[in-house]
Amino acid sequence: MTRSAFLLPIAVIAAPVAAQPAADQLRAASAAQQLFDRDWVLSNWALKFFDRNRDQRLDAAEAATAAAEFRNIADTDSDGRISPYEYRAAREFILARY
Repeated sequence: MTRSAFLLPIAVIAAPVAAQPAADQLRAASAAQQLFDRDWVLSNWALKFFDRNRDQRLDAAEAATAAAEFRNIADTDSDGRISPYEYRAAREFILARY
């Protein structure tokens, strides 16, 4: 009985911690989808190269993959952030190349 009394608080504490990465992934996927919803150039590029099921919509996984590739293109100084200048330059690159 005392052993289960000690395990219950651990389980209660661990549950929210285990759910946190899923919540972070959901926020990241939502942000990625918003990126492509706001910009027609990026949306067309993402649909062309990352819409695996060809349904003309980006699901969360497709948007996350496209956003990661956009980050690779745009983050030219490798600081982990995309400045407005980097965003415009990457957008122009995508528009000219694809």
